[in-house]
Amino acid sequence: MSELPLLHLQGSPYRQGVQHGRQLKDQIANNIEVYRSRMLTSGLKEDQLAERSQRYLGQFTGKDAAYRAIMDGIAEGSGQALLDIALLNARYELLYSAWSEFGKPTAESIRSECTSFGGRDAFEGGGVQLGQNWDWFTGIEGALLQWKSGETTVLGFTEAGVAGAKIGLNSAGIGLCVNGLGASADDWKADSVPFHLRTWRILQSTSFEQAVGYAVAPRPACSANFFVGSVDGGVATVETSPLGSRVIYQDTAEPLVHANHFRTPEALGVHQSWLESGRVSTYHRCERMETLLDAPVSAEDLHAAMRDHEGGAIAICRHPVETDPAELQTHTALAAHLELDAGRFNYTWGPPCESEFTTVSL
Repeated sequence: MSELPLLHLQGSPYRQGVQHGRQLKDQIANNIEVYRSRMLTSGLKEDQLAERSQRYLGQFTGKDAAYRAIMDGIAEGSGQALLDIALLNARYELLYSAWSEFGKPTAESIRSECTSFGGRDAFEGGGVQLGQNWDWFTGIEGALLQWKSGETTVLGFTEAGVAGAKIGLNSAGIGLCVNGLGASADDWKADSVPFHLRTWRILQSTSFEQAVGYAVAPRPACSANFFVGSVDGGVATVETSPLGSRVIYQDTAEPLVHANHFRTPEALGVHQSWLESGRVSTYHRCERMETLLDAPVSAEDLHAAMRDHEGGAIAICRHPVETDPAELQTHTALAAHLELDAGRFNYTWGPPCESEFTTVSL
């Protein structure tokens, strides 16, 4: 569809936030409007949304002063209210918990989410590679951010207005992809490190152990999966929930694959009530990607798998379903292929079947 803006952020966390806010001013305004609409559609009232955003602003303030400073800078640079920037940065917890709490939109009407993969020496060219199709609402604006954390350079994707990147890699050889998960034990009111603060920390990690540690501790308020790669440590998919976490390491020549369900929910004692309404996309995409990624996988075969349409509306490569309400239509918003040893971020902005991959290097 088009290339993403690439922002080279410099200076203090606050100054980096100001640069983010100024350069993505229109995109941030758009994302606030889209997410506010989605949250109200989910059943939240205006006063509830303000109260919950205020609570998460306090969480960011208490958990990480640097992250909060970036948020302050984004608000200043974009001219948006700080509470709306908090809404964007806490959108994972606010939106997922509202869907669970109010039961709308129905699980069947949200055919989105993500399919992640990765492995060491599972791909032609060797080394550690990972990636994903990030499926989400149409109309969301994104960008690539590059910044330095100490001596480590980070390159990652974010939604405009979100301080921390969530899909990316760094010069220490760490990479990250993500999958949304849900469990009945999820509770937005729990005092924990929010999702986007967690991904920001993971992408600034300098070791595999540190990255996995940021994923699992402390226990999150809302379930999530973090697909972590390291040129030194290998690949692991980290399932987290309020009941505990499970780290699944690559132990065969085949790549690991993860979608939007716990691979062994009984191992953590989680109950995925949202799957009871017949939502089968996550199982189809996971099984289909495992079938397509038969090691060793060439870049051509990998990109073909990311463009796969078997299953139609629930395929790996997602497109809007025109019969769905406009505010609930989803697609593959980003396809990312990360080559950690080479420091390359390959991506398409929009469904990968519609364009060739663009490459950005550290």
